[in-house]
Amino acid sequence: MATVRTTPETLTVLLSPAEKVLGLLRDLRVPRSAVRSVEALPDGLAATRGLRAPGLGVPGVRKIGTWRGHGEKALVSVRRGQGAVRVRLTGQRFDTLLIGADDAEALAARLAARP
Repeated sequence: MATVRTTPETLTVLLSPAEKVLGLLRDLRVPRSAVRSVEALPDGLAATRGLRAPGLGVPGVRKIGTWRGHGEKALVSVRRGQGAVRVRLTGQRFDTLLIGADDAEALAARLAARP
């Protein structure tokens, strides 16, 4: 499961070794100033939009990788029965981060809080 860490200057997404291999991803670090918006979602699987390219998508179970659609590129790591946090970015490699979290509301509040 992906772990999100924050400092006053950066937001870091640390992926498990399995997520890195299956999603063809690597850990991501972005400046907090690049965060445009943050929202908690009750179902990360349902919130994923676009086409997988590259990554892993097991219908109804797990989505890991890069999803592309409508001029947007998203880093996705979500699973069934888990909420997620959608972080919209500006000027970064990914336009959106969709990260599964057991307590999505608390994580969204922590990410939205400006240092």
